Amino acid sequence: MDADTRTDERKKYILPLEDKRAILARVGGKGASLARLASAGLPVPDGFHVTTAAYRSVVAHNELQPDILSALGRVDRAQPSTLEGAAKEIQLLFAEAEIPPDVANNIVQAYAALPGSNPAVAVRSSATAEDLPEASFAGQQETYLNVSSPEALLEATKKCWASLWTARAIAYRARQEIPPEQVALAVVVQLLVPAEAAGILFTANPVSGQRDQLVISAAWGLGEAVVGGLVTPDNLVIEKGSGRVLSRDTASKEVMTVRVNDGTAEKPVPDSLRRVPVLDDAAAADLARLGEQIEQLYEMPMDIEWALADGKFAIVQARPITALPATTPAPPAEWGVPDPDGQYMRTSIVDFMPDPLTPLFVTIGVPEINRGMQRTMAEMIGGSAPLLDNYMTTVNDYAYMYMNLGCRDWLWILSRMLPAFPRLLRNADHHWREVARPRYAETVNRWRSTSPDALAATQLLDGAQELTAAMADYLTTLQVDTLGAGAGSEGLFTQVYNRFVRREGDPPAATLLLGADSTPIRAEKALYDLGQWCREDSELAAYLQDTPSRQLAAALAGEQPLPDERGEWQRRMRQYLDQYGHTIYELDFAKPVPADDPLPLLETLKLYVRGEGTNPHERQGTLLERREAAVQATLGRIRGLRLRLLRWTLRLAQSFSQAREDSIFDIGLGYPTLRQLLHELGRRLAKAGVIADPGDIYWLEHDEVGRSATALDQGTAPENLIPRVEKRKTSWQAKRKLAPPHQLPEKGRVMGIKVDAFMPVGDEEQSGNRLKGVAASPGQVTGTACVLLGPDNFDQMRAGAILVAEVTTPAWTPLFAMASGVVTDIGGPLSHGSIVAREYGIPAVLGTGVATRRIRSGQQVTVDGTAGEVILPTE
Repeated sequence: MDADTRTDERKKYILPLEDKRAILARVGGKGASLARLASAGLPVPDGFHVTTAAYRSVVAHNELQPDILSALGRVDRAQPSTLEGAAKEIQLLFAEAEIPPDVANNIVQAYAALPGSNPAVAVRSSATAEDLPEASFAGQQETYLNVSSPEALLEATKKCWASLWTARAIAYRARQEIPPEQVALAVVVQLLVPAEAAGILFTANPVSGQRDQLVISAAWGLGEAVVGGLVTPDNLVIEKGSGRVLSRDTASKEVMTVRVNDGTAEKPVPDSLRRVPVLDDAAAADLARLGEQIEQLYEMPMDIEWALADGKFAIVQARPITALPATTPAPPAEWGVPDPDGQYMRTSIVDFMPDPLTPLFVTIGVPEINRGMQRTMAEMIGGSAPLLDNYMTTVNDYAYMYMNLGCRDWLWILSRMLPAFPRLLRNADHHWREVARPRYAETVNRWRSTSPDALAATQLLDGAQELTAAMADYLTTLQVDTLGAGAGSEGLFTQVYNRFVRREGDPPAATLLLGADSTPIRAEKALYDLGQWCREDSELAAYLQDTPSRQLAAALAGEQPLPDERGEWQRRMRQYLDQYGHTIYELDFAKPVPADDPLPLLETLKLYVRGEGTNPHERQGTLLERREAAVQATLGRIRGLRLRLLRWTLRLAQSFSQAREDSIFDIGLGYPTLRQLLHELGRRLAKAGVIADPGDIYWLEHDEVGRSATALDQGTAPENLIPRVEKRKTSWQAKRKLAPPHQLPEKGRVMGIKVDAFMPVGDEEQSGNRLKGVAASPGQVTGTACVLLGPDNFDQMRAGAILVAEVTTPAWTPLFAMASGVVTDIGGPLSHGSIVAREYGIPAVLGTGVATRRIRSGQQVTVDGTAGEVILPTE
């Protein structure tokens, strides 16, 4: 072979990094981007491309294509296991494949031409269907760092080629309808930057969408810990143009990626660096300027990976930001109330509505709750209750209870409500069990037995309205039957026990109430039993552990059964969700219930399959033994009136504390059916072009949905509401950042009653590194905080973490099995979080008002459930 032929062959398989021929088809998305950056003179580490021609040569030389297509032909996207099977089969083909001598020789020669002897390089996959503005595919293929010999380079290159066929890459291309015959993979080989620090730079704010800001994430060591989410990095927001640091969050950085022999490893960050800022203001400004240059080069916002060594920045990747939100408007500054003379409070059932409400719930749910309260009072007391007109309202879309008592209101309370109270208390448990819940269940079962496909659009809306009204009647009945009675009876028992019975060294009053077999506890025991059944089959246990929870959730939602023992697990898990999956995360029906989003259940199930967590049967048995011992010891040493009074209050408190938890669990009994009706209606509206996605129906108001449904039934064209929906979504995001006042206006007393005990601690009271709250469950623990703002974050929960949330409902109970402590913004000593935390024996501080805004995931915090304090690290 003459010299010219060898040169042409080398250009076919190898290109210099900045070569003008390094286009997408030859070097993939990542390679083309690096070539563009290098050609523009940006600081990109030197290296070369192994082109897609080399990949195709390997496939042809080993005759792999028929086997690849055969494996892909057996994939069923509804069955995740088939994706994994195809991926393993194809990757084995590459592992056994030979690299043709001409390809191998050219790779080795290009590597030898790099400076140094056996230099350490980064070997990065670069697919022809990745990092595109219309199909971002970042992180789907593999990268190998600190490769430092020709043999290791060839092996890493072959692994990169095989990574074109991971399960997630196959699934992604199928969703994007990219034919498998058209894809190929190039490899980028670059000198490894011996990074002291690394991270990610966004040239627009990915949270708010603001184009005049840059956001930097930075951590010590190589960048893999940041990209892979293994470390909580420092976060800086930079003003574009000036380079001024607008905000800085310095994290406690626990791990870093470092070089080891022939690879990398995660090592603990030295104590001397954990709380030290990675970048000072000057370095952040320098990096920001590089980011602005790259954005100008591409003429669009960019997601950039960077590294820092010897005081100099290197750019190792840049791709377009494909999911940048619209610019979020400034949140409202005023909290104007409908009645200037009224009093508005965020308490009671408002605890189930921590976020701004969606437009559909504001216009269906809130009016039905108000009507439900009037219907409940008429049924249980007789006559309308003037004080309950506009019982619930919204301010900036946050729910508030309205209170303003005039003479008519006081007359109704004195003449009707107070005389009826003893009767209501006597009948409360019976009324809930025999009247309220069966009535709710009857409405749910009637609509559940009707196929949404068979209903007209207006009938779907009617069904959603009727189910919401049934929920509202049940919810408002609970305020009399179980919530008020439960709180009152437990408070009364606690006062009697503490004042007349308890001696020094005696257990707290809560000990005499623990161990009840409530519905949330029965649900937990059923999940634990399912986990133990899964453990008996090692293959099934391995499948559950190795499969991402979101993939398992998709398998549960799929119509086709899984094969073998996985099918039996699927059946049992679906049965579990049918029985327990209706309990709410939040009252707004736009938020999914566990039946729709079982991620926390699946994470807890995996915990049990691993043999971790507490056996709930044993825990409940221990609590019952402790309770009975405390009860017998207490009753055995008192006599007379004190004994009768304690027996009576204890019986009431034990009965109503369980009834309260059982009844709260069933608030969402109709939500799975209600959401099915709304999603079918949303599907039809999306098909007609009214909204972009079926889930956007929650961003419409009731009358808008009504007009659109009528138009669908009449065969006329409904109005296009897509722009209105997008505007409301961005407005909601802005309001979501607000901290709604607990009272409007702020008062120490309402109707002469001191309200401090019922409300979270005010923002102005929380200063320094100690957050005050309600001492809900005793004990002290120090651990890593995990801040969860809702079901979308539940997969971030880890065993042993401190659970930090706005509020918890029974649907959060599975996470308590993983938590070592609990902190909330909202809640008190009688709320769900308190009860469950005491059942689990973990410290809890509730009602801090600001925990989710003051605590960051990854921080080490101390929860003192005895003193009612959360201690944050000192900055």
